[in-house]
Amino acid sequence: MILSTKGRYGLKAVFELALNYGLGPVSLKKISDKYDISESYLEQLFAKLRKDGYIETVRGPQGGYMLAKKPQEITVGMILRALEGEMTTSQCISKDVCSRESICATRVIFEKIENSINNVIDNITLADMYEEQKNIFTEE
Repeated sequence: MILSTKGRYGLKAVFELALNYGLGPVSLKKISDKYDISESYLEQLFAKLRKDGYIETVRGPQGGYMLAKKPQEITVGMILRALEGEMTTSQCISKDVCSRESICATRVIFEKIENSINNVIDNITLADMYEEQKNIFTEE
């Protein structure tokens, strides 16, 4: 399973909003320049995230985007699913019943992999990402 640019870029952009949480809105230009992502692509990603209630827009000359919730209330899984859809390791896992389930040796493995991925992304918040980054830079 490989994340598309939607998930990778969207998570970076939302993380930038988390870094600026409580400091006011962040412009698309600032995010675009920092991460080298086109503003129009960011607009598309943010439209989905705004629709799902993770970010909000502030209009006007000092406007931009901000998190709609606290960084500790938004998980990586929430952002990735909003942009990518459900995370799955195999098409057979997403089906309720598979005709080969009784003889399939790999289904159990794919389920374990998927459960592990979901466990990780659902238990890391934007606040956790901030703390991890802070620790990396203080260790150097």
